[in-house]
Amino acid sequence: MELEFESRYDINRTAEFIISKSFTRIALQFPDELLKDSTKVVSALKSKTRLLTDREVRFFVMADTTYGSCCIDEVGALHIDAECVVHYGQTCLSPTSALPAFFVFGKASINISSCVKHLVDYASKSDKPIMILYGLEYAHVIPHIREELGLSETESQLKFSVANVLCSFISPSKDPRESMEHPRPYSDSLSSSRNYRLGGLTWDLLEGSKIEDYLLFWIGSDNSAFANVVLTFNGCDIVRYDAEEDSLVTEFHQQRRILMRRYYLVEKAKDANIIGILVGTLGVAGYLHMIHHMQALISAAGKKSYILAMGRPNPAKLANFPECDVFIYISCAQTALLDSKEFMSPVITPFEANLAFSRGSEWTGEYLMQFQDVINSVKLESEAHSESEEPRFSFFQGGYVEDHKRNDQAKNGEEDAGETMALARTAEKALQLKEKDHNSLTKQTAAKSGPEYFLSRAYRGLEINSDNTLPEAYIVGRSGKASGYRHE
Repeated sequence: MELEFESRYDINRTAEFIISKSFTRIALQFPDELLKDSTKVVSALKSKTRLLTDREVRFFVMADTTYGSCCIDEVGALHIDAECVVHYGQTCLSPTSALPAFFVFGKASINISSCVKHLVDYASKSDKPIMILYGLEYAHVIPHIREELGLSETESQLKFSVANVLCSFISPSKDPRESMEHPRPYSDSLSSSRNYRLGGLTWDLLEGSKIEDYLLFWIGSDNSAFANVVLTFNGCDIVRYDAEEDSLVTEFHQQRRILMRRYYLVEKAKDANIIGILVGTLGVAGYLHMIHHMQALISAAGKKSYILAMGRPNPAKLANFPECDVFIYISCAQTALLDSKEFMSPVITPFEANLAFSRGSEWTGEYLMQFQDVINSVKLESEAHSESEEPRFSFFQGGYVEDHKRNDQAKNGEEDAGETMALARTAEKALQLKEKDHNSLTKQTAAKSGPEYFLSRAYRGLEINSDNTLPEAYIVGRSGKASGYRHE
């Protein structure tokens, strides 16, 4: 039983890693479901490190992370001056910005023979090559699945390809693309046309093939990692083997509907004037660059943005900012898809913000989640999106809408005369599109900043209308408990 516990939490490998790096202060990050085993893990690691070194190694248990448990909680680790973070459980393997991280994926149980049988039976019904993807908790059985399929690390069949785990140790780097310590685990004999990385996995496509040519076979549960795969590769045929139920799932109508809702949120975000940028991570490398990119994008679109840091967002928290028409959630790929049906205002991803606030952009079906991919997908061309553009059509307002762009460089807050004339000419031209139908153009009259929204409120707090500005003597209030004051 003890050996099984040590194997599940990779005690030996973790202790050897700590000693090899000469770390003495280690933060152990556990998700809520594994927190019950934290004390046993600490005891086992202490015993192993004492056998390997004379140095004292201190361990600190971290739980209740500020943001998603799949990301490294660098803020919490830095509070205890940790030199490294050992992360347990499901992870997105997002690159870190300050601390090195070691990952213990866990070892979920699975019937390997049954999984391979389902895979082979379904492959016989399809003429497409199959790419095998999986949750990281099943990474320990992949060598056995390779063996049963007749695959090896140096050779592959045209019918089956297996993704590899990107790494188990991440070293922080200014460039997220250089933060992976281990090289790509594919053989040099395989010529590839494109390399893919998603959810801690990496794989290559053979020369001349596209990802849409493959059938994706997912091994794991229906979690955020799988939802990420469904959205990112929405043009592929996907099947999922549920290891817990020992069954094959081939219908994903519910997951596909998510993509249609995301498109709906993009159209709704186009009408937004005030945008809240929600900070959903403080550890994923590149999050500051993404925040600045969103600020520049929103400013170029003539809209106002505010940065909000509040931990994990919920409807009650965001309801404190009713002036925001839409929120952009800056977080890792596996937590970015926030279901905002119960929120007062929709919450979108940075990729969806690029589509909503970049004039003339169209959704081709491609869906991007990684920071670097999102930034590379759009180039800010503020001069190209000048005031001479025609008003756009709003599906929600049922007419043409002018996106008023204020000239921030104008003195005393006055709009430049040339901009005003250009806007007037644009409006005149738009009105001519529907002949003399004055209802064809709808002007946005909503507030365009937080202070402007505050001034438009019917109730703005306690107002004392008095001409007497002299100080008055203070008055002693009630004393005692609310259930019974002393004078009552």
